[in-house]
Amino acid sequence: MKKNQTAFRAVILFAFSTLLLNCSKDVVQSDSQTFNYSKFTDARDGKTYQTIKIGNQEWMAENLAFETDSDSWIYWNDKNDGVQYGRLYTWGAALQAVPAGYHLPTDTEWKQLEINLGMSQSDANGTSFRGSNEGTLLKAKSNWADEGNGTNENGFSALPGGFRSNAGSYLGIYWQGYWWSATESDKSNSWIRMITNNNSKVGRNISFKGDAYSVRCLKNN
Repeated sequence: MKKNQTAFRAVILFAFSTLLLNCSKDVVQSDSQTFNYSKFTDARDGKTYQTIKIGNQEWMAENLAFETDSDSWIYWNDKNDGVQYGRLYTWGAALQAVPAGYHLPTDTEWKQLEINLGMSQSDANGTSFRGSNEGTLLKAKSNWADEGNGTNENGFSALPGGFRSNAGSYLGIYWQGYWWSATESDKSNSWIRMITNNNSKVGRNISFKGDAYSVRCLKNN
């Protein structure tokens, strides 16, 4: 277990260095792109989110921002960052934070998203950074540091919300985005996804459940 956590933190350091749902449709123009977004309102706090259909999956097109009773944070406690990038959740809090009608995506469901974007099944099953340009396709066209913006070909609009370590340190905002899956690798760790400003691929690794990452919700079938 300790070995897994140490290995993943090495990957992070490497990457850093180199509910009531009110639904309607929005057509949003992004440069030359037009996306048919749906939206829903979380009855718990009144916040409205955009969602986007990619293949047969309907994903939240924003990071979740629901404030749980415990184990979720805004990066540096900066409310402006909270509005833009959402909250950071431990794995246990992430499972509880998702609104009714949605769920925390499994590792397999993340793989399906990546395959929908062109990644091969064998690459999707791998670890570390895999595929070719799927990270670029998922990244938003703005808010990534050092010319790290993506093309946002699908409306997913991945944002670099950074993470909070179990020890309470904040790292990576504007440079890296991390998202939980619902799939455990063992009692202490779960599978995550990682996208960085300086890599066109999508990372797949395991991480300690006590660390805090962003959440993207997936609509129930």
